[in-house]
Amino acid sequence: MSRKKKELLLQLLYERSVRKARADLLCFTRHNFMGFETTWFHENYYSILNDFIHKKYKKVAVFIPPQHGKSLGSTVMTPSFLVGTNPDNRIAIVSYSATKAGEFNRQIQRVIDSHNYNSVFPNTRLATPKDKAVRTSEMLEIPNHIGSIKTIGVGGALTGSPVDILIMDDLYKDAEQAWSPVQRAKVQDWYTSVALTRLHNDSQQLMVFTRWHEEDLGGFILSQDGIYSEDNPNGWVVVTFPAIKIGEPNDIDPREEGEALWKERHSKEKLLSIREKDKRVFDSLYQQNPKPLYGLMYDKGFRTYTQLPSLHGGAIKAYTDTADTGQDYLCCIVYVETKQFNYVLDLVYTQAPMETTEGLVADLMGKYNVSESIIESNNGGRGFARNVERLCREQGNSKTYFRWFHQSKNKESRILTNSSEVQNLTLFPEGWETMYPKFCYDLLNYNRIGKNKHDDAPDALTGTIENRGVETNIDYNRLKQMFY
Repeated sequence: MSRKKKELLLQLLYERSVRKARADLLCFTRHNFMGFETTWFHENYYSILNDFIHKKYKKVAVFIPPQHGKSLGSTVMTPSFLVGTNPDNRIAIVSYSATKAGEFNRQIQRVIDSHNYNSVFPNTRLATPKDKAVRTSEMLEIPNHIGSIKTIGVGGALTGSPVDILIMDDLYKDAEQAWSPVQRAKVQDWYTSVALTRLHNDSQQLMVFTRWHEEDLGGFILSQDGIYSEDNPNGWVVVTFPAIKIGEPNDIDPREEGEALWKERHSKEKLLSIREKDKRVFDSLYQQNPKPLYGLMYDKGFRTYTQLPSLHGGAIKAYTDTADTGQDYLCCIVYVETKQFNYVLDLVYTQAPMETTEGLVADLMGKYNVSESIIESNNGGRGFARNVERLCREQGNSKTYFRWFHQSKNKESRILTNSSEVQNLTLFPEGWETMYPKFCYDLLNYNRIGKNKHDDAPDALTGTIENRGVETNIDYNRLKQMFY
């Protein structure tokens, strides 16, 4: 092949690379870093980031172990791509310190200043001394556009223009920060009082964390907003990549159980040696599964079911614990009680006022044809029960029998003494963790040692076990039609 033909071929290949880089984040990254090596994991990770860039999702949380290349994709290439496709994008990047945020700033500058970037996005550049635009270690403005990239540490100001895209990358430097209640409160306060106030209706949020603690900002945000679904469009799309695979292969993570995430860089043997040193740190930092160190009440977890068995002689019941204060949760659990187990069908777990929860509970009674509804009469529970019963009758539900009672036993003692039976006899529907994220969080993180912020989930579940024993015929055919 002649030299001229080789040059022409190289030019054609380069132009092809440019076209692909304009549409896809991974291709864009490869175009800017010719030696960029990827595995299946990076390809799937960048695919998620690409969906975020193209506005398929408004809120995305990706939890990845350290030293797996998460920041290059989320915090360097993603904002560079975003201002390339739209120079009017106003982006804020937050990390645990101004110094760390400044590192991201310098990396972004190097990308946007490069020839390869200019070949892909010729209309986007950074300021020169001749421009009336800012270019500092905290702010990069796009000349002749309203777009910018602001990089700050937690606690920094976000005054000025609204934020179109908020990117949060590791808001805790290390375990000492993440396990400090003071530091966690500081991060949470900054997020709610500063970051959220700069967002608008169409703003997007990208959270790329290495989890350290069950109550870090990732845990806090998910407990507030929940998981994205058709019923919860404002929730978060959550993707977790544990260092060592747990569970069955899936579309995002096709590994078999026990396989390392990036074995070429972090082998399973290396990961297991880290685990031997400190299981708590490993579960949090590498498996993205932070849990309290000691005293989890339900340490064995809960079994699930995918299909209800033949439930002859079972009873469809409901147990409701009304909220004691404005900060407490009303919890109503609908379940099928059999001689062997309690099969949870559905539940309501909310801080909404009684005028709202009365209707929610009444709807559950009719939907599942509940035979007996048990309601604690403490703290207005008797009036609540009467109103729910009235609503049921108005809806044509004449079957549900309401029984309210005064709970005189100590709550902590009840939860503790019944914990084994609660775990052994309760089965949840498969996928309950994402169906009821706040209930799940409060239940699985209930600690037998020390003070718990919320105990309404284990309290109500304990009540379902304490009230076992009433035999009522079940309308199983109706249940089968509802579920299958």
